[in-house]
Amino acid sequence: MSTAMNFGSKAFKPRAPDKGSFPLDHFGECKAFKETFMKCLRENSFDNSRCRLQSKNYLECRMDNQLMAKEPLEKLGFRDLMDPPPSPEARGSKP
Repeated sequence: MSTAMNFGSKAFKPRAPDKGSFPLDHFGECKAFKETFMKCLRENSFDNSRCRLQSKNYLECRMDNQLMAKEPLEKLGFRDLMDPPPSPEARGSKP
């Protein structure tokens, strides 16, 4: 009853997410990646830090299938899982 009498409070105005919509995977394009990630979570008592590789693979699938906006993986928190750039020796160049 007291909430109905708060005429001075601002009304809640919903807004879109910062990164836009997050479409559902209606065609199951990333279902296998999602299942692998969920299995990892269940096996590790839902400790997501142990399933980061599966999470990265799932997000890559979503980006590849236009189910989310492309973002650099470093920006999504996967810098430590990225392949390091090749060293000058590996590229065959001489200093």
